[in-house]
Amino acid sequence: MSGMRSKSTKNLWQVRPARADQIARLVTDLGSEDGRVRHQSRLALVEIGAPAVRPLIAALADPQENVRWEAAKALGEIGDPSAASALVNALEDKSFGVRWLAAEGLIALKQYALAPLLLALTKRSSSVWLRRGAHHVLHDLSMRGFRNQVAPVLEALEDVEPLTEVPLAAWTTLERLAGTHRYRGRA
Repeated sequence: MSGMRSKSTKNLWQVRPARADQIARLVTDLGSEDGRVRHQSRLALVEIGAPAVRPLIAALADPQENVRWEAAKALGEIGDPSAASALVNALEDKSFGVRWLAAEGLIALKQYALAPLLLALTKRSSSVWLRRGAHHVLHDLSMRGFRNQVAPVLEALEDVEPLTEVPLAAWTTLERLAGTHRYRGRA
């Protein structure tokens, strides 16, 4: 059955654009006990692309860790900027794997990740997981041409008083970026 399901999952979107019920079935299959089914479903959702983003964002709140992990990985691979805020929220997931994949997805979004991430830091800087994930994302982005934009926030994240320094640095950077239009994220 799983081989048959895997084959049908793999070919669903290839004949015509995926319908909402097909996408819903693929998202449900992200919770399968069979790793091959989960893998094939994720690949299919990535291939579908933008139409799968909203259901995948919803899947980030699923109680099953496997579903959240697969959803975060798929969103990172799709690379749709509309997932940035959801990936920022996933930086606070209880699963390290989900948090890591959310950070990697944000890194892939480059400048589109900046506004949602900085805004979250202005509001929830008390979250250790958010600060750690933000550091991962901003450090990688600083190595990819965004050093000048993110340096003040990185310094604040590394400060001995991040709870007081991070929100101010994030807000100042967000305002500066809004003035330069270097990013296209949503605040």
